[in-house]
This record gives sequence, structure tokens and C-alpha cells, in this order.
Amino acid sequence: MASTGFDEDGDNRVGIWDLDKKIDQPMDEEGERLKNMFREKKLSTLLLLRLAYQSLGVVYGDLGTSPLYVFYNTFPHRVKEQEDVIGALSLIIYSLTLVPLLKYVVIVLRANDNGQGGTLALYSLLCRHANIKTIPNQHHTDEHLTTYSRSTFHEKSFAAKTKRWLEEQAYIKNVILILALVGTCMVIGDGILTPAISVLSAVGGIKVNHADLSNGVVVLVAVVILIGLFSMQHYGTDRVGWLFAPIVLLWFLLIGGIGIFNICKYGSSVLKAFSPVYIYRYLKRGGKEGWTSLGGILLSITGTEALFADLAHFPVSSVQLAFTLLVFPCLLLAYSGQAAYLMHNLEHSSDAFYRSIPDKIYWPVFVVATAAAIVASQATISATFSIIKQANAHGCFPRIKVVHTSRKFLGQIYIPDINWILMILCIAVTAGFKNQSQIGNAYGTAVVLVMLVTTLLMILIMILVWRCHWILVVVFTGLSLIVECTYFSAVLFKVDQGGWAPLAIAGAFLVIMYVWHYGTVKRYEFEMHSKVSMAWILGLGPSLGLVRVPGIGLVYTELASGVPHIFSHFITNLPAIHSVVVFVCVKYLPVYTVPEDERFLVKRIGPKNFHMFRCVARYGYKDLHKKDDDFEKKLFHSLFVFVKLESMMESCSDSDDYSLYEEENEHSRVGLLNNNVNTASLNMDPTVSSADSIVSVTSPSHMNAVTTIQSYGHVSSHTEVDEVEFLNNCRDAGVVHILGNTVVRARRDSRFYNKIAVDYIYAFLRKICREHSVIFNVPHESLLNVGQVFYV
Repeated sequence: MASTGFDEDGDNRVGIWDLDKKIDQPMDEEGERLKNMFREKKLSTLLLLRLAYQSLGVVYGDLGTSPLYVFYNTFPHRVKEQEDVIGALSLIIYSLTLVPLLKYVVIVLRANDNGQGGTLALYSLLCRHANIKTIPNQHHTDEHLTTYSRSTFHEKSFAAKTKRWLEEQAYIKNVILILALVGTCMVIGDGILTPAISVLSAVGGIKVNHADLSNGVVVLVAVVILIGLFSMQHYGTDRVGWLFAPIVLLWFLLIGGIGIFNICKYGSSVLKAFSPVYIYRYLKRGGKEGWTSLGGILLSITGTEALFADLAHFPVSSVQLAFTLLVFPCLLLAYSGQAAYLMHNLEHSSDAFYRSIPDKIYWPVFVVATAAAIVASQATISATFSIIKQANAHGCFPRIKVVHTSRKFLGQIYIPDINWILMILCIAVTAGFKNQSQIGNAYGTAVVLVMLVTTLLMILIMILVWRCHWILVVVFTGLSLIVECTYFSAVLFKVDQGGWAPLAIAGAFLVIMYVWHYGTVKRYEFEMHSKVSMAWILGLGPSLGLVRVPGIGLVYTELASGVPHIFSHFITNLPAIHSVVVFVCVKYLPVYTVPEDERFLVKRIGPKNFHMFRCVARYGYKDLHKKDDDFEKKLFHSLFVFVKLESMMESCSDSDDYSLYEEENEHSRVGLLNNNVNTASLNMDPTVSSADSIVSVTSPSHMNAVTTIQSYGHVSSHTEVDEVEFLNNCRDAGVVHILGNTVVRARRDSRFYNKIAVDYIYAFLRKICREHSVIFNVPHESLLNVGQVFYV
């Protein structure tokens, strides 16, 4: 049958085996092209479906567990009339349609930063399209990165005018930063409140069949589960992550099926809720009480921000596919089924989900609900780790220990200090509030504030990045703000009923993050203003006015250009300096990652006989500068490659294979040496006789520099060979890491809030955060700290 292309019923079908058989037969070029297109389309469709399935366990756990507690928080006592149930269901239906479906799945997910989502990803995207980054460590060479994507504007366009306005107003830069930090702090609040409300709501099902159990027992069981959940974080999700997707898939199928069962059992009259008229009737009839109940309705869209924040491991199309084909229909069925049950059991609003479950499958559903709550909690905890890592890369969070939990997935990290802080706060919220209503009020406040921040940042994204027409921007902004401000006004009535919790938590984290960022900016400005001039370095001569002892001194600095003040402070107080000095700058850029072969930039400072270099190691906010024993090895490899390339360029001075440009005038042209060598550009400093040059060099895995140079044997010079040998000898003699220990203090005439921020909060954070020597994995026996004090 296979050879004829017909199955047993006579249908004309061609299976995979048939296609493979026909591959061996002669085909014309058109047939070959069609066959390849068929295979690629089939493969991409299967891959998309598989990724959509896998995204369930990471992205949708939080949104999927909302049916556990929405009706309880909407009607914390009991439902007065049947039409109230229909009105509440109508609000839920249109909330799910307008916010998760239209705003996030259709629009906001497209605003990702090379697949990365979240508030800080939006901020990074804006920093690339407009110079709004408050730490002025940008360099034009950063824009040459393959991941540094940005668009150009017409000078008279609305986008160009907006860009100029943003860059000219210093306070606007701070406002945008604070907006991003507020969104970040609210996501951290979600990481505390989601485990509390999800686990407590799931465990609350015990009381439905055992009414004699006290609420304290339920809280105790929830606390035990939470302790176990946070205690297992150091193992990471890689080992158990394969369980997440099937658990969440089973959960959605169960709640969808139970919804269909209840609609069939109690009648389909609840489907009238698809008419928005019932929203008007509900709010008109309920008055202030109906308006404040919107805080409970809001919980139906909690977890929506996770659609965006947890986007990193999945393409946008797979997340959109999973939501439209499975998540959205199952949630509508689940809420409609609960509403149908409540229509005939108005007094059961406090535990509508569990009471609407058929008796025969009650305990299996209870087990799956608890597992789904744990998965939802795990997703928000992981998202919290990720967003704090991003904040740290933007200079907005103290240095902390970050641990990789997976060799496959770079984004899977564990932060011990934050984990235990989250656990303590989560247990405090669970045991302190003791019921879902107050936790729900707190949760709603955090969720709506994150959505408002996303809307405000999306306005700039649509103007600067997408360059949308102003009418589209106004329509998106207007619709989003109408919905979100409505919910925000409702949760304001419940600030004293638990809504204060996320505001307090976010306020504490916001103070920490902004004060740390303020100290970082001031420290960088001090370094910039006090850096040593090149004329001073040249005046010291080749020996720098001191004894040059064998070895290499790695001077760590935050400056990507110029000689740092720490160097002059060091040689003023000590009578010797190493034969080779390398200024090392580890810099984070507003990109999600920096490819390994573009990570290092090397630059010579002064004439060759000074043997002074600068090496800039660039990282993205998703990259991890972990304890990497190869970091020093890669640094020296880049240094050696630079020396070889520099010598080749000087020997080929009559060739057009490279180009020189003056750094001070910032005229850049890129020259290609050879297909085996990375693109390199030289920066000439007119004050020195030799090149003060920056060269981008490849990593060891991408090229063999020695082999490449040897292929240019006719241009190699003795000077270059001698310098490489000299560098090797100095490396063998020993490497010393010189770190600055800068103390920041407020001036005597500073205002009181500046003194509190600098002398107390920032000083305390500096004391408890990780040392630079630990971050850079510097051995203690080769560490040298240089202290200095500056006042702000």
C-alpha cells in the first residue's frame, strides 16, 4: 500500500515512510524544493507545539491557579443575588480578554529584548535607543556588538524629537529609572505573595471535607510546604522542571473539564455574562461595595506579567499559541463553571472551586491543585532571582552571590541571600494574614502597579523602537489606562486591609535599589573627574618614575577610558610598580548577552615601552560573571592577540586592509584583516607616539591567534615577538590583583536625607554586600587593596 500511496480504505494519503521512499527516486529541482519546504514546515510546526507545551510549566502556572481564589476574594462573605455572579463573571471574561490576551499576548510580548521580557528588559531596550542610562559608561564601540540592535530616526520625526527631549532632561532619566525600579520591586513582591496565596488557597481544600479543622492547621500545612519549597531552590529547576509542564497541562484540562461539567449540570444561563451589559448592571447595583469587589476580580489576571517576565526560554509565538489554544479557553470554562455552581449555591463563595468539584475526583484534583500551586510559586521565585540579577547588572542592586543551577540554561540561577529573605517574608505574610482575603488585597495592589509601569514604558517603546503613529500610541495608552486605573482605584480602598503589604515591601526594596544606584553613579563620577591625564603618565617616563618589578599588575577599575585615580594613589604611596600594568574594567551593557568572541576589548595606554594596557570585559544583564577560572586566561589571551594584531597592522601600514581613526573625534571605520581574524579597529591618540588602540579580539574557541599570525610571517616583526615573550615572562613571574576600596561619605554641608542615604544606608549595604575580590575570584595571596575616600 505504501508504494501506491493509498491506505486500506482507499484514501490517497502519503505517510512519512512513503515520502522517504520517494526521496530515493529521481526528482526535478522544483520537486526537491517543495519536499524541503514540506519538511521544514513540518519540523517548525512540531517544534513550535513542543515549545508551547513546555512553556505551560514556566509561564502559566501563576495565571492558571487564579481560579482557586478569585470568587472568594470577590465575595468574601456570600453572594447576595444571582445576577451578581453573572456580573462578576462578565468582568472576569472581559478582563482576561483585554489584559492578558489583547494587551500582553498580542502587543507587549512583541516588545521583548531579543527574547528577554520584563520591566528591566524594556528599560534596557530604551537605553539603547536613547541615551537615558544614568551611569555614563557608554562607549561607541559597544554599539558594534551583534546583540546591540537599535534603529535610526529621521531628524524631523516624532521619535527623534522624543529622543532629544529625553536626553536633554536629566530629571526624565531619573523618572524612567524609578519607574523601572518600581516595576521591579512589585515583581519581587509577587515573588513573596504568589507562593503565599497559591499554596494557602490550594491547601485550604482540606477544610471542605474536614470542616472541623481549624484555620491554624491549614496555615501550618501551608508554611511547611513553603519551607520545603524554598529549601529546595538550590537544586534548581533543571532536575524537576520536566514535571512542570505535564502538571500544569493536567491542571488546565481538569479545571476546563470541571467547568464544562458544572455548566452542563447547573445550566448554561451563566453564558449571558459574555454580554458587557451585565458589567454596567453589576457596578450600578453594587455601588461602592461593587466597586471595591473589583480588587477580587483583578486576581483573575494575576500572573499576566509572568507572560512577559518569563519569556526568556521560549519564542513569542509558542507562548502566544499556548495561551490562545489552551490557557484562555480553559480559564473561561473554569470561571464559567464556578459561576454556574454559585448561581445555585450562593453561600459557597468562600470555597466555590473545591465545592464545585465532583466527589469522585475531589482528592486527585486537590493533589494536582497543590502541585500546580507549587509550580506557580517556583515560576515566580525564579523570575524574582532573574530580575534581581538584571537589577544588579544595571548597577541598581548590591553585589550578591549568584549560582548557576543548570549547565544547559544560562537563565536558571539561584541567589541564596534573596531566597532566604523571600522565604521569611512569605512565611510572615502567610502566618500574619492567615486568610486569603487580605493576601488577595495585597496581591492585587502589586499586580496592578506592575501593569501600570509596563503601560507607561510601552508608550516610549512604541514611539522610539516601533515608531508607531501617535494615534496608535494614544489608543493603546487610553485603553490600557482605563482598565488599569479602574482596578487601581478599587485596590486603593483596600490598602488598610492588606494592600499596604506590597507597598511596604516594594518601598523597602526601592530605597535599597535607588540608594545603591545613587552611590554607584556618584562613585563613577568621582572616578571620571579624578582620573589621571595622559600628559602626567607621559611625564613619568617608561619607568613611571618608579622601580618596575617583574610581574603583571591587574588594576581593577570601573572606568572604560582614562587612567583611574587609584593608580596615581597607588604609585604615590608605594615605590614600585609591575613591569606590565593592565587596567581591567568589567562593564555591564544594556543588552541581554555579549557573545564570547566579542567580550573583550583591549587598548594600549602610552608608548609600547610603557607596557600599559586596558582590557574591558563586557557582559549583558543575563550573563553571569561567575567564579570563572578561565577569566584570567581569556584576558591574557586577548592581550596577546592584541599585541600580534597591532604589530600586523603596523607592518601593513601601506595596505587598505585596516583603518585608523582618532578616538577624540570619534570617526570610526572598520577594516577587515582576514576571514580568520576578527574585525579590528585602532584608536590613535595624537598625544603619544604609538597607537593607543582598541581591538576586538576573539575568544580561544573561535580562533587560534598564533596560527593566524604565523600565516602572516612576512609581516611579523621582532618587536612583536619580543613583546609577547616579555608578557609571557612577566606572567610567569606572578600576577597581582589591585582593587580599589573606595569609601563614600556625605559632605558636611549635605542635606540630612543625603547624609542618611550615603552615611548610613549605602555604607551599610557596602558592608554586607560581597567584596569585589570574591566576585572576580581573586586569590587572597595575590590581592592588594588600595583605599581612598571621596565626598558627595
